Amino acid sequence: MEIELNMVMMMMMMMMMIFVEGNRDTNEVYDPCMDSKIQRSEGFSFGIALSSNESFFSNGTQLSPCDNRLPIYHGKAAVFAVFRPMVDEISLLNVSSSDLDPAAMGGYMVAFAGKKYAARSQPIFVADDTHIVTSFALVLEFDRGTLVNLHWKKFGCRECGGDQSFVCLNNQDCAVQRSKCIKQGGSLECHLSIQLTFSGTDKNLNTLNSWYELNNLRHNSLLRLFNSLTNSLLN
Repeated sequence: MEIELNMVMMMMMMMMMIFVEGNRDTNEVYDPCMDSKIQRSEGFSFGIALSSNESFFSNGTQLSPCDNRLPIYHGKAAVFAVFRPMVDEISLLNVSSSDLDPAAMGGYMVAFAGKKYAARSQPIFVADDTHIVTSFALVLEFDRGTLVNLHWKKFGCRECGGDQSFVCLNNQDCAVQRSKCIKQGGSLECHLSIQLTFSGTDKNLNTLNSWYELNNLRHNSLLRLFNSLTNSLLN
């Protein structure tokens, strides 16, 4: 692989890595910093990087964490996780915070994949010394099988549900007060979870529908049930 060894070693899974069944996975590209064209019902590898907001920029331009012009590419002040979900299925990805303090790493997160197109999301706030956002929604957008964008979706603070353990930040994010987390002596698990979906078209021009399906779940108030069922399978 062309990716440097130290970055490969850092790209570890914090809690779990979702694999597809081997006999269904025809995508032979496992390195998130390499390009691949996908089709429905096969695996796709992408990465998550946790660092400071400014770590993702060089001379005012945001670059992919796969770009060796960024210090984080060489392992400076960043933590990486790699996931391989099945294309066009709704997945709930988890990053354990048991041995990880997102605020200490800089408090921001970027999703990324690919080399030529170097697709990357905008940096999104995760944590500071007071609050941590634990639930995220990410859409991978493809054009004829090539990843062209990664979108963080925000749904406001409805999921705070009036619970005093949660705080609405900027009318966009439902965050947990870190004093309520188990690591701080509280009672709440504060693992990061990412609801992952797909949109666009695969290399066979099949439409990827899982983002549309997740949106319907939200509109029909079925998302909590989906999360509960998924978490019960993970635990």
